[in-house]
Amino acid sequence: MDYDWNVSLNRAILNNAPKVDKILRENPYINDIARDLRERKLEVLSDIDTYIKRTEESVKKNGGIFHIARDSAEAMNIVREIIGERTKIVLSKSNVLYEIKLREELSKEGMDVWETDLGEYLVQINNDMPSHLVAPAVHLSKKRISEILNENLDSTINEYTSTEEMVKKVRDFLITKYLSAEVGITGANAVSADTGSILLIENEGNIRMDTVLPSTHIAITGIDKIVPTLKDAFNEVIVQAANAGFYPPTYVNLTSGPSATGDIELQKVTPATGPKEFHVILIDNGRREAMNSDLKESLLCIRCGRCYFSCPAYRLYGKEFGTSPYTGPTGIMWSAIVYKQYDKSEMCMHSGGCSVVCPMQIPIPKIIEKIKFKYTG
Repeated sequence: MDYDWNVSLNRAILNNAPKVDKILRENPYINDIARDLRERKLEVLSDIDTYIKRTEESVKKNGGIFHIARDSAEAMNIVREIIGERTKIVLSKSNVLYEIKLREELSKEGMDVWETDLGEYLVQINNDMPSHLVAPAVHLSKKRISEILNENLDSTINEYTSTEEMVKKVRDFLITKYLSAEVGITGANAVSADTGSILLIENEGNIRMDTVLPSTHIAITGIDKIVPTLKDAFNEVIVQAANAGFYPPTYVNLTSGPSATGDIELQKVTPATGPKEFHVILIDNGRREAMNSDLKESLLCIRCGRCYFSCPAYRLYGKEFGTSPYTGPTGIMWSAIVYKQYDKSEMCMHSGGCSVVCPMQIPIPKIIEKIKFKYTG
């Protein structure tokens, strides 16, 4: 096992696991919300076409522009069409953006594309891939991070530089990217069908910059992220934040359309100070097929990443356990769904810890067992 990985992961577990336990113990209603959310998400998965249509109607009603993509190639073509001749792009943390290789493709085409989440920024300048859904740079030790920043950002940074100073250096660099960005691209933690709203949770404040400063905001996410109502969407971000160990979240960002004002005789006019265009791109990419298979309950995943720290295989193999960004126990299921890659399932030790901590009560070991026997022979 890589020494830095072992040290970094153990520190992450010690920082995270007791915190999550404390949050759930002090706020028992969160588990009640999670049980209700599971049923609401199953409702959508059982009638996906109705909810996609409802979402489309809601987005359009609010002045947004709705798109549906069958696969990664179609999603990227839609993005290219929206961006046009613009070249300065900022991104928020999103597994779906990795799934469709968005940064990689746009960078090849000469665009100035930057990750604005600190962990994702570190992964980007290290020419790396995420190792965790919520903490993408958890595999990097502070010493290694200091080396990366020294090489790419500021030669005065070393292993003795404080974490606070490192964060400040990155923040100072990224603010120049926010202010010049023409397009902001995000994922979505949840999409409410009844209002067409997307919700995003964060602690850094970068998502607010990405969604407000550029003239165009594009939200790209999977059809599995649709929930029936805005209440359900808020419930999803609450459950996700709590089980990720960040509760209450510093910011909850809700976007229901382009910026608008009603300050002249209460007549709604758009745009106002923020973006003049809001696009929602929902992507299938294997999800619909999974809804009609043994993988259906995998689609309940809310990306809290809690199962990672209860998994001996993840502790042993790191980001090799799955196909990045879909690593860890839930990543084995999602690698099967979107990449049709099944062989990493054989690395699973079936400890069962992942299903014990999963707030959506996904029977992860049983699903991985089915992947092993059905798809790998």
